Amino acid sequence: MRVLNFRTDEPSERALAELMAGGSTASDAIRQALLDAVRLRRREQMRLESAELMNDEADRAESRKVLSEMDELRAW
Repeated sequence: MRVLNFRTDEPSERALAELMAGGSTASDAIRQALLDAVRLRRREQMRLESAELMNDEADRAESRKVLSEMDELRAW
């Protein structure tokens, strides 16, 4: 693992203190914050992609067609 140094500012100092309030070390808090930030970014990207697909009439028509074909294959 590599060691990473960065300069904090007042807002990041407050955020780090809040993350460490439960007893985490600075390193643990920063590692978790990085993982949380990536997870949040990925969720936001998925949300944007979903919204784009919801507004894509061709994609929605294809989905309806597939669902209709699947209904025809049901045994009951």
